[in-house]
Formats: sequence, structure tokens, C-alpha cells
Amino acid sequence: MIEAKGLTKYFGSFRALDRVSFEVRRGEIVGFLGPNGAGKSTTMRILTCFLSASAGTARVHGIDAFDNPLEVRRKIGYLPQRAPLYGEMSVWEYLRFCSEMRGLDISTFKSRMRKIVEVCGLARVLGKDIRTLSHGYRQRVGLGQALVHDPPVLILDEPTSDLDPNERAEVVRYIQETGRNRTILLSTHNLNEVEAVCARSIIVSKGRIVADGPLDQIRSVSGKVRYLVSVDGERLASGRGGKPPSAQEIQNELRAVPGVTSVRELIAEGWKGPKQGGSIYRFELRGSDKSDLRADLYQLGLQRGWIILELRRESESLEEAFRALTRDDERGDRGRVGRDVEEAFVPGGADEEDEEEEDEEDVEDERDEEGSDEETSEDEDAEDESEEDEAADAKASQEENDEADEGEEDEAEEEEPSAKESSTAKGKKKDER
Repeated sequence: MIEAKGLTKYFGSFRALDRVSFEVRRGEIVGFLGPNGAGKSTTMRILTCFLSASAGTARVHGIDAFDNPLEVRRKIGYLPQRAPLYGEMSVWEYLRFCSEMRGLDISTFKSRMRKIVEVCGLARVLGKDIRTLSHGYRQRVGLGQALVHDPPVLILDEPTSDLDPNERAEVVRYIQETGRNRTILLSTHNLNEVEAVCARSIIVSKGRIVADGPLDQIRSVSGKVRYLVSVDGERLASGRGGKPPSAQEIQNELRAVPGVTSVRELIAEGWKGPKQGGSIYRFELRGSDKSDLRADLYQLGLQRGWIILELRRESESLEEAFRALTRDDERGDRGRVGRDVEEAFVPGGADEEDEEEEDEEDVEDERDEEGSDEETSEDEDAEDESEEDEAADAKASQEENDEADEGEEDEAEEEEPSAKESSTAKGKKKDER
């Protein structure tokens, strides 16, 4: 029903998808998982004909998504992460508009609406404008438009985001029901939803598929399983005398069992703490998935007279497997890529690092040389400035001397006319006599 072969997508020089290939058969509900930026939404937008791939092919319901995109859209119900809605329309008007675009007549639309209203919980808001709705109700309306034409293929990108627990449970139940005769590709960050409705999962990271298979197979990616063991800490088995063992004694005994790689004490229900006297001791053991240690653990408890309240073998959780498969890329985003990972994925690997370090050293040397040149030039500038200051002082003193000489000459000139005036006055007095 959904087939992708070698899908590659570039945005400029950035490669968002790198030869992604997978197939989803009729009646399958497949979880499409990955961290943010892994390429999930890009893949979905290519499958739903919103984007074209740079390379590769995509077929939906046997139809090529690039050759016949309109026919592919008729077969798909698509809920994007943030569904584009018309806020000025009421919920009923919007869903009727979507049904008309899908070519549904009014009678078919009304019959479909009965199921959509029940599944999406829209009975109370059918007459309200979409812009007045909360984020959760808007998400329900978006899911309604994806279901209105009863498509054979559903592609859902975070269908339960912003929904409360009751709404989320209802949507998950509907996905379980409809998955019996539909093909569903479900993208979500809620791994509990995937475990509830999916038998298979695809995990992508940095545009590449890093896991594709049944959930049990993905859980076993680490090659380890865990055992949960709970022991009564207040009494021994009947007929066995002595003091009940402490948590440390039990932990040491469990660690000595062949095949156990690690032991960790957990907080158990009913545990009162060491000072009050713990009533139940609970431990998590790790071992290889190639063997089953339950018989050995039971035999150990029987020999020691322990009352074993719980003994369980489990695969790794889906969350732990997810983190193990995507951890290296997450470390790369945070600047903590290991040397082996860097050599594998970074062009040039460690050689480029060495070259970068040498370049940095050369830059530092150049900066040191420039700094010494700057210091020398600063000293020369200081000497030039001191010489200029001395010359300026000499010039200023010369100007002061010149001004003083000019002042004396002016005084002398002033004295000369006064002497002439006095001699003239004396001559006039003589004539009068």
C-alpha cells in the first residue's frame, strides 16, 4: 500500500533524507519514529505529494506519487503535525468544505459525520468557529478532515498532540479499530501509543533508517534482557531458621549468578527504608538475551530460604532501544560525537581535526607576531610623539619671546610721540612769552 525506494531529499546543500526505503502492507499499523529533525515529516510530505523528492520513488495504493499526485491524494487521509484550518469557518462548515473537495455528496457526508463526531469528540463544537477552539479541539478537527472521505491509507503526524488522556485513548482505540482494513503510518513521540497499536516500527535518525522490524526485534537491539526480582525482607521460608537477609547480602548473591552482568536495587512498593526496616527488596538484573536465568535465580532463592515475591524476564523497553539507536546523532548535535562515530560519518574524520588544530596554531602564531609588531610600532609612535612635544614646546617658547620683543617695541613707539608732544608744547610757551 505504501512503498518508498531510495527517497533522498536535499534542501540546498542540506540532506534531509538519505536513501530511505521501506514498505507498509495492507492492514498494517506501522510506527514511524525518530528524534526531532530526523526526516519523519519530510518523508510524510513526499508520500502525500506536498514535496517532491530529489531522488527515489514513492508509490501509494499502487499509484506513483510523482506521476499521478491527484489520484494519490484521493487515496490518502493526511493529518500534518499542525493542520491548516480556516478560523472563520465553523467546524461543520469546514468539514463540509473538505468533503466537497473530496467529491462527497451531502448524504454520504452526513453518514460519515456520525462516525467522525463520535471518534473525534466534536459534538459540542460543530457550530463554533474554529478560531475560538483550543489547540486540542483544533487537532480533533484536523483528524476529522483526514477521515471524512474514508480513505484506505492514513498518514498521521502526531495525531494525539495537545489531546487530554481521555481524548488520546479514544483516538488510539479508533486507530486500532480502523487498522484492521486500512494501512496506517503513524508518527508520534509517544512510544506508549506505538506499543499499544503497532506491531512494527521504523526508526529514522538524521535522514537514515536505523531500525525496521517488529517491536520485539527492535527492543532486543542491545542484545540484553532484564530480570525483576522481589524478595521478602522480613521473613524466610517456613522451616528455615535464622535472620532474614539484608538488601546488600541479597544483591551480592544475585551478582554471583553466572550470566548476570549487573544488579541494581529498586524502590519497591511497601519499602519503608533501612531505618524503619524494609519489608520488600526489589532488584533489576541484566543479562544476555541468549539465555534464560529464571531457573537459576529461583534455585538460588530456594537454597537460601528466600520468599521470592516476583521473578520476571523482560526485553529492553522500546524507549531504551530508541535511545540506543539514536544516541550517537543526539551526541553529535550536542557536540559530543565519539571519535569512532566522527571517523565514520564526518568527511576526513580525525585528519580534519588535526588540520583544524594546526590552522588554529598558525592563526595564534600570526596573532602573536602581529601583537609584537604592534608593540614595536607603539614604542616608535611614543618616541615620535615625545619628539613632537619637545618641538612644540620650543616653538611655543620662541613665540612667547617674539611677543615680548614686539611689546617692548610698541612701548618705545608710544614713548616717542609723547616726547615730541612735550617738546612742541615747550616751543609754544616760548613764543607766547
